[in-house]
Amino acid sequence: MPRFSVIVPAYEVQPYLNDCLRSVLEQDFTDLELIAVDDHSPDACGAIIDEAAACDPRVRPVHLPENAGLGRARNAGIRRATGDYLLFLDGDDTLAPGSLRAIADRLARTGEPQLLVFDYARVDWTGEAVRNVRAELLRQGDPEDPEDPHARQVFRLDQRPELLRLLMVAWNKAYRRDFVRKEGFAFPPGFYEDTPWTFPVLLTAESIAVLDRVCVHYRQRRRGGILRTTSRRHLDVFEQYDRVFRFLDARPALAHWRPALFQRMVDHFGVIAAAPGRLPVRARAEFFRRAGAHHRRYRPLGAATPPGRARWRGLLLRLGARRAYHLLRGADRLRRRTAECGLTAFTTARRAALWLHYRVQRCRPVDPGLAVFAAYWHRGYACHPAAIEAKVRELAPGLRTAWITTPEYAHTLPPGVRRLHPGSAAYWTALARARFLVNNVNFTQGMRKRPGQIHLQTHHGTPLKHMGLDLRDRPAAARGMDFGKLLERVDRWDFSLSANRHTTLVWERVYPSGYTTLPYGAPRNDVFQHATEDEVARLRARLGIPAGTVAVLYAPTHRDYQRRYVPRLDLERVARALGPGFTLLVRTHYFHAPATSAASPTGRALDVSGHGRVLDVSAHGRVPDVSGHGRAPDVSAHGQVLDVSGHGRVEELCLAADALLTDYSSLMFDYANLDRPIVIHADDWDAYRAARGAYFDITAAPPGPVSRTEDELIALFAGGAWCGPRSAALRAAFRARFCPYDDGRAAERVVRRVFLGERHALLPPVVPLAERRPAPAAVRTLPNVPAGTGGSAGPAVPAGPDRPAEPRAARRAGVVCAPPAASPAAAPVTAPVNAPAKAPVTAPATSLPHRSRPH
Repeated sequence: MPRFSVIVPAYEVQPYLNDCLRSVLEQDFTDLELIAVDDHSPDACGAIIDEAAACDPRVRPVHLPENAGLGRARNAGIRRATGDYLLFLDGDDTLAPGSLRAIADRLARTGEPQLLVFDYARVDWTGEAVRNVRAELLRQGDPEDPEDPHARQVFRLDQRPELLRLLMVAWNKAYRRDFVRKEGFAFPPGFYEDTPWTFPVLLTAESIAVLDRVCVHYRQRRRGGILRTTSRRHLDVFEQYDRVFRFLDARPALAHWRPALFQRMVDHFGVIAAAPGRLPVRARAEFFRRAGAHHRRYRPLGAATPPGRARWRGLLLRLGARRAYHLLRGADRLRRRTAECGLTAFTTARRAALWLHYRVQRCRPVDPGLAVFAAYWHRGYACHPAAIEAKVRELAPGLRTAWITTPEYAHTLPPGVRRLHPGSAAYWTALARARFLVNNVNFTQGMRKRPGQIHLQTHHGTPLKHMGLDLRDRPAAARGMDFGKLLERVDRWDFSLSANRHTTLVWERVYPSGYTTLPYGAPRNDVFQHATEDEVARLRARLGIPAGTVAVLYAPTHRDYQRRYVPRLDLERVARALGPGFTLLVRTHYFHAPATSAASPTGRALDVSGHGRVLDVSAHGRVPDVSGHGRAPDVSAHGQVLDVSGHGRVEELCLAADALLTDYSSLMFDYANLDRPIVIHADDWDAYRAARGAYFDITAAPPGPVSRTEDELIALFAGGAWCGPRSAALRAAFRARFCPYDDGRAAERVVRRVFLGERHALLPPVVPLAERRPAPAAVRTLPNVPAGTGGSAGPAVPAGPDRPAEPRAARRAGVVCAPPAASPAAAPVTAPVNAPAKAPVTAPATSLPHRSRPH
């Protein structure tokens, strides 16, 4: 007997049916039967089902002799089902990859409940997907937290009544088949057949559990969907609610649910009445008459009256006053349009007043004691500007500092730093009068730098991908960039910060102007040389990384050739393969990440195959929950996955991680300073390079092992190559080439040169690579010796003052722990800091990466 019976009714869905069936049959959980019901469809649905059955014995085709409708087609599937649990999937929808395994795991952990409710994402015809707006109702609480209102893992509806607010459909649940058979549940004929199925099931179930994960991709068709079809059959909704209330009447013990179901019915009627094109013109008056009759018939005594305009809409529905109802809706639309026009007029007037204010402020003297900072288009206190600002307060306490950011990032600012709201009068005053202007992207185009102002452009990484003027022949990446205006902004720069010679050569060519290059290193990386072992341990504890596990930071970059984020890895599969000795820290590119969370600085357990805000649904793999809310882990038995996309400081994530897994992110150049393993997953390198352009081939001169497929990636970790001798050799060459100045004093050199006006000769000299001691990893790795080479990985290094005992989980993961070794020797950087030294390079001497886009 299979674990799941997946029932797929099909009627006139031939363009989508193959995708639907494949989404079930290609699940990594295979203990299933797929009952595909051809509801006498006039198109090729029947043939598609037969072809699938011929290729896979798990497919059980059912051909109905006449068109019976969606409900009866599902009933035909139920009668033939033999699985422990029933799932329904419409023929134009799909299951998300890994969904059945996630459902099976959740059912096992919650003791085989009668009903499991999971989440879905709406997918429009463009492929854009948005997770259910009420996803928070499915939150899986912490069973160990007695104060968590969702701590109970299995419950009755009385204990989680908010589930009635979810979309009332059959396909977002798994039903225990013996429960369905015992209660005699069946779908009725007609439209809205899910209503008299879903309410009775929820009300009757003695044990319900939830799975906070997107399992179904709900296709929103442009045309042809039932809810977009103009038909009198939408009047079937009244018979469906008659069935619901008859069910209640037959079970007096459920009578207390009548007010809630009545309000759901009224809301449902309102949705149908407001939906354009659903009701034929000649059926609208009848709809309102019948809605009024149902309102009067089923309204419980003493029912609460909803507040505001909902009260009036309910009253008009009760009276069947169609014209008055539409007049009220028209008045609402007029009110909104009037408000929009008023807002537009106010915005225009405010913009003119701020422009005048800025012009006046520019006539006042430059304030020599004010420095203004910003980063990442006002995304909070971060990157090189943050490190420089902190050093300014230390070395030049007489200077006042201000930071431009929005309220959602205000919590990232340290005490004493003034926040400037973008676009406010104070913002324009500061831009007009500040002596120092520091940013890792460009300031607004409306700013005009004055004589006496000093503009420092820090950028935000070493460039691998093409930047600036090199994007002129890369339309997918340039996205309509005005290169003339870009050069106008570049002309405002007085200083341009560089971390290595490669970066200097690229910036001076793609951003040509008269600024002075400061090859002083990357200030945000200073912390790598100063952090202690205790600080690393505290960071890991704050992020929720289990003690003794190898933390791998997965940081993929943005793809210009894709309109939205598409996950490159099936994180659930990778986590299972790595095992419990590893923890994956997933950080999406900041274009796709949420605002940093003030409420939860920890890593969020990742819903690794569903979606938080769903960014793409066509690719395999799982998308981090980027909605800003924590999600319960679903792979705890195999290896943990934490979403750290909302964590504000990437440097802290680097310190907490024992290894970096990335593709083409410039983070690799920063992480190399820690001298910890780096793995490159270059599954789409050719496509990425063709769309964006690259200054050198990262697969030919990588900082560590390179994988091209998910299987190769898993093999790198399973065989120990991720931290083997070749990994160390590649990393040493990479560090020598791209980390010559990152010795922990980059911010100090910048502040002394730019803010204090010191000469180059007086700046702190660069510490050679061989003499640096970066922060130690929590789980330190020695190269593993592959089996069959006659060698041995050797025993664990004994614990001591600077040699912690080897964690058991790390041993299970095939990792040998050791104390931090000295960085591989490299040619000392003895040249003046204002002139990059020639570091020995063992990889091809071509240019290199990051995502700095200062425009």
